[in-house]
Amino acid sequence: MKEKTGKRLFRYASLYKRTILLALVMLTIAVAAELTGPFIAKKMIDDHLMGIENPWVEVQSDDERTVFYEGSYYKRLEHTGAGEQGEKELQIIQVGRGFYASSRHIEFDGNRTMEGTTLIIKQGIDSASYEVSQLSRQELFAFYKPEIRPMIWLLAFYIGLLIFAAFFQYGKSLLLQTAANRIIQRMRIDVFEHIQKLPITYFDNRPAGKIVSRVTNDTEAIRELFVKVLATFFTSSIYMMGIFIALFFLDTTLAMITLLLVPIMIIWIILYRKFASMYNHLIRSRVSDINGIINEAIQGMPIIRAFRRREQMSTEFEKLNDEHFTYQNKLLHLNSVTSHNLVFVLRNLAFVALIWYFGGQSIGVSAAISVGMLYAFVDYLGRLFQPVTDIVNQLAQLEQARVASVRVFELLDEEVEENRKMTVTRYQGNVRFDRVSFSYDGAHDVLKDISLVANKGETVALVGHTGSGKSSIINLLFRYYDIERGCITIDGQDTKTMNRQELRKHMGIVLQDPFLFTGTISSNVSLDNPVISKEQVKKALRDVGADTFIEKLPNQYNEPVLEKGSTLSAGQRQLISFARALAYDPAILILDEATANIDTETEAMIQHALNIVKEGRTTFVIAHRLSTIRNANQILVLDRGEIVERGTHEELIAKKGTYFRMHELQQGKQSEKVG
Repeated sequence: MKEKTGKRLFRYASLYKRTILLALVMLTIAVAAELTGPFIAKKMIDDHLMGIENPWVEVQSDDERTVFYEGSYYKRLEHTGAGEQGEKELQIIQVGRGFYASSRHIEFDGNRTMEGTTLIIKQGIDSASYEVSQLSRQELFAFYKPEIRPMIWLLAFYIGLLIFAAFFQYGKSLLLQTAANRIIQRMRIDVFEHIQKLPITYFDNRPAGKIVSRVTNDTEAIRELFVKVLATFFTSSIYMMGIFIALFFLDTTLAMITLLLVPIMIIWIILYRKFASMYNHLIRSRVSDINGIINEAIQGMPIIRAFRRREQMSTEFEKLNDEHFTYQNKLLHLNSVTSHNLVFVLRNLAFVALIWYFGGQSIGVSAAISVGMLYAFVDYLGRLFQPVTDIVNQLAQLEQARVASVRVFELLDEEVEENRKMTVTRYQGNVRFDRVSFSYDGAHDVLKDISLVANKGETVALVGHTGSGKSSIINLLFRYYDIERGCITIDGQDTKTMNRQELRKHMGIVLQDPFLFTGTISSNVSLDNPVISKEQVKKALRDVGADTFIEKLPNQYNEPVLEKGSTLSAGQRQLISFARALAYDPAILILDEATANIDTETEAMIQHALNIVKEGRTTFVIAHRLSTIRNANQILVLDRGEIVERGTHEELIAKKGTYFRMHELQQGKQSEKVG
């Protein structure tokens, strides 16, 4: 049973759990520091700005908290100690923009009005009046003066907390992004290594561009998941938890009402993913198709130009691009209709609940809600919807990353070639095919009852028309594919029982169109194998005669090679490919039409080199030029997957059969009998 995508992503994240946990701890500290702001503001408003309306009492001594008013010292009641209070009382009242002093404490609060020097307070059916005197600006400032220093200290404390929080926010972002990059680095390594282990059959029907898309684009989408999406979800979740905790400290009932946002968001995420998943699957699929056609167009650019296929390729690309745009647009409509509207509606509902709740309390008998409390609630509610908005805005990216994860893990779930740990000593090179039949699709045999024996040091040539099965024999020898009928042995050991990599370790191959990697001539021969020394590289190049053109290059053996060796001629690339095979000192050497693209002079050089290096090796040659296989120990003529003739060159010429007709055609001496 396949493991769920979420669990597999979590397993990758757990590789760097210490870094992530440390980041979350730093985030929690930063959030706690930032969320003290409304509490500090509440204290400043209630205790200091509005605090002067609290009862004042007469005191005998003067200190930093006392105020001199009308010949007496006054201090706020909550700041006095036992036995410090005098007989006089004082209370400051604000009515409109004016401030007034009363010698009596206010019994209850409500609607305040002034009639001359009389303050009238009404609350429902209750009414009370007080004789007051208006404070001048200097007198009002005197009552505020004791509050200035505490307010400055509170502001300084809050600024310090913000700086402290900024440091931890920086650490959190750095650690989370570092962990995310490490996760994707690990994932890309796993994907690339997995691709190296996949059987050749996996690549037969899949364009290279689509596979590349999974290694690059899809893993990049997963990186965005860890860098942005999960970071946003973590950050927003901790912010929301901190805000809810603060709201519970302020008022339990309203905090319970705001908690309804959590199930609403969960339901919304489930519904969004349901509708967005289809579009994201289609979008990722079209991205792969686009990468595939771009890769194909670049690889086949000479053919496209030569056969004037530019318009057709452009039409195919535009079709895929239009489909990609259509699905992106549909997803955009879904995001536009939902994300902003959801947050807007939730915010309005929350503020309606706030107004209703506080409005109900303000007309009650107790009138227990302070201005600072109201400010703190409004501030926290405003802060609450920022993480909500962040989460909703990341839903699209979350779904894209989830789809990309599915595609990457589908690739990782592909069965790899069995690679049992075993060491195969360099074999002698005695190859035997015993009644081997093979089919690529399971229905149509491309090889039928093939039997052949190639002993150590022999050269076996395979000839035949295109599609006769020559390359299929080599593919089976390399175990790119496994057979179900017949048996292939090397030195008497069934190749099915041998480790694939160890089996190929003692084989070398030279293709008709050699592939050179970006690097240098030397690195293309050794393939950076530390076992192969520079001297071995140079010797291999000298053996095939490549030194004649290499030593004329500016950097000689360290001459840079571009992708596919585009700066070298076909013959030069082929010579380097020969040197690569020889440097690895194979027991079995395969030449897959290796001289088809080489001029006569270069072919003569290679033939001379091969006569030297093939001693002691079993050599299989797939050739169209029959002149290159005259000295082969055995020539097998294939037709439609069957061996129709076998023997030496002279024996087959004497038979005057298929090989003879092919030879005569190439020599330009086709007789009437052949016709």
